[in-house]
Amino acid sequence: MQSPNNLTSTGIRKPGTTEERLRIEHLLSPTALLETELTLGSDIVSGLSESPKSLPPRYFYDDRGSMLFERICELPEYYLTRTEAAILRRCAGEIAELTGECEIAELGSGSSTKTRIILDAYSELGCPLRYLPIDVSAGILESSARELLADYPSLEVHGLVSTYELALSKLTPSPLAARMICFLGSTLGNLNRQECDVFFSQIAGALQAGDFFLLGIDLHKSKEVLEPAYSDAQGVTSEFNLNMLRHLNWRFEGNFDTSQFEHWAFYNEVQRQIEMHLRSLGEQTVYLRALDLSVELGAGETILTEISRKFDLDEMQEYLEGRGLVPVRVWTDPQRWFGVLLCQRLS
Repeated sequence: MQSPNNLTSTGIRKPGTTEERLRIEHLLSPTALLETELTLGSDIVSGLSESPKSLPPRYFYDDRGSMLFERICELPEYYLTRTEAAILRRCAGEIAELTGECEIAELGSGSSTKTRIILDAYSELGCPLRYLPIDVSAGILESSARELLADYPSLEVHGLVSTYELALSKLTPSPLAARMICFLGSTLGNLNRQECDVFFSQIAGALQAGDFFLLGIDLHKSKEVLEPAYSDAQGVTSEFNLNMLRHLNWRFEGNFDTSQFEHWAFYNEVQRQIEMHLRSLGEQTVYLRALDLSVELGAGETILTEISRKFDLDEMQEYLEGRGLVPVRVWTDPQRWFGVLLCQRLS
């Protein structure tokens, strides 16, 4: 709650300094962080011990991986970011009117570029601005928060350095009239069907009755449009994919040689998902000392690093409603390449 000294005689909150308006919370204690590191390592062991091999996409996002992804979002082939941003520019005012005053929580906030569109809409309505970014990358979370605070003098930021699951389980009631959890960028596509079921249960559990959920999803379209978005001419996506191996080397004391792998991405039309792999250029053995894990790879063998599912808008609305997240309004672009859905938990 705000101290009376932070309010004017008319009840309007006074702008504070950046430090007064910024709170960054690391949800894990050093002991819990160590335990979580070991738990996270277990998914590396299981994924690299399977056939075919896989790695969880969460390991893309060290600080360097987060910065590379921001570069991907600016690529000409990567239509997703600019298409979603165009939709948001068109509908943000309507979103603000439909929800009224609310705290904006964002999963995987990154540089918070699209968040500005939403903040502008609430600002124009005279709503108090409170932003709760959630990201595993402490560096990019804090730097983007400080940039926002410099541009929005009345904004308050409470950043959570955390995984989605942990942050959702620890959210306390919003100090504002409602909360809107945002999950933009079609990150949902990285989850398989079972993981989606778990995720939406967590979302519904984190929302109070009357709260909102804003979701961005990429829609099914031709592979001629999809595949270049995940295998760009500049090679940024390749660098992003290979950076996962560098991240594992640092985190788990591994000896992956990135020069012995290549990026490979294609659209699986049957499963309606992009599949992104790291392909071994020859026979090799990799060792992760912190996990005491030795991995044998054959020439041409691949490691699946990401899926990116593409959705049907009508099917998604039905799916969400069945999980207690009732669609209030849906927007898309003229080509129906991307969809933005505003949902509400009614009970």
